[in-house]
Amino acid sequence: MIELRHAGPEEFAASLDTVIDIYTVAMRPPTDQLTGRQSIMRNHATYPRFTCLVAETTDGVAVGFGYGFHGSPGQWWHDVVRRSLEEREGPATAAAWFENAFEIAEIHVRPEYQGKGVGRRLVHGLCAGRGERTAVMSTHDQPTAARHLYQRLGFVDLIGMYVFPGGYEHYAIVGATLPLQPMP
Repeated sequence: MIELRHAGPEEFAASLDTVIDIYTVAMRPPTDQLTGRQSIMRNHATYPRFTCLVAETTDGVAVGFGYGFHGSPGQWWHDVVRRSLEEREGPATAAAWFENAFEIAEIHVRPEYQGKGVGRRLVHGLCAGRGERTAVMSTHDQPTAARHLYQRLGFVDLIGMYVFPGGYEHYAIVGATLPLQPMP
């Protein structure tokens, strides 16, 4: 059985080694990116209304995590993506999605626990009770299990085949109106 528990910003920052380990086995990024990713995650914990959930086995072994925060001007992802959406769809569309958004920064589950509802529970748990109007995130723009999960939860494509500045991978920027649709 997997249980979800909240981790505050201080606990999250203190457990970054575990978080990075889960991120690494789930995403298999180039090792030279891990130090930068850890720094980004540490910084995210300082953002307004940061919330984190950790998925653990009954004996306390972390098998997944997810976190997000209130998106605000001055945050790199928020500014870059909002500007791109504004250029493509206009200021009204960008405002509708980003004026009062919960930005889901990371959702990762160890491969041996994927496909068992852990990711769905993390997304729902993070979004439950939020005061924001929308939830937004980026995900690889490929037909992955995660991408299908987000679609089933009500996330729609805002921008497809998006490459972040300085990057090379294609992402989909997706958004959903809160509260999320319940899973059948």
